[in-house]
Amino acid sequence: MMLILLGPPGAGKGTQARLLSESRGLAQLSTGDMLRAAVAAGTEVGLRARDIMARGELVPDDIVVSIINDRLDAADCASGAILDGFPRTVAQAEALDVMLAKKNLELDHVIEMQVDDAALVERVSGRFTCAGCGEGYHDKFRRPAVDGVCDKCGGTEFKRRADDNAETVASRLEAYHRQTAPLLPYYKSRGVLSRVDGMAPIGTVAAALQKLLEGGANG
Repeated sequence: MMLILLGPPGAGKGTQARLLSESRGLAQLSTGDMLRAAVAAGTEVGLRARDIMARGELVPDDIVVSIINDRLDAADCASGAILDGFPRTVAQAEALDVMLAKKNLELDHVIEMQVDDAALVERVSGRFTCAGCGEGYHDKFRRPAVDGVCDKCGGTEFKRRADDNAETVASRLEAYHRQTAPLLPYYKSRGVLSRVDGMAPIGTVAAALQKLLEGGANG
């Protein structure tokens, strides 16, 4: 199964992709995570992407497409994958179509997680993750059951993304509406687009996604 989760920064794509990965055995392919790893490792791709990401701008298509193309060939993608953060532009969507065709794959679902822009800055600026397992938390909406201890793995180290601040989030939202939102009619015309309410509680969103993947009607 090949699945795309769409939505602006802070919509909860990463959290839901992680839940779907665990429940359905699909590889979670987060371009953001892969790019940040490349930046941390100081690779050629990472050096090219570092300053662009720090400004909250979209990384050029050639960099992202190259990363995804190689990643889809990995063994853990044999049963399918969830694309989280890709494609971000119609040009990337077209490149993905070509890429999948060459690999004899096709998209099963493209799901938009709809959210209210006004709520996103608070949601994004307060989030943090476990440094060990990547489990997501929020200062206001989802704190660990025991402060300073990860609910999932028991780790005590947490981290926040440097670009999770109001100014950068606003820039990323603007980029989303200008460059990524046109993907919605692109995929709707192909009959693969569905929608869920991304502002609902995590469990409610997860249930809605499971229903869609099990053959529920498109939203």
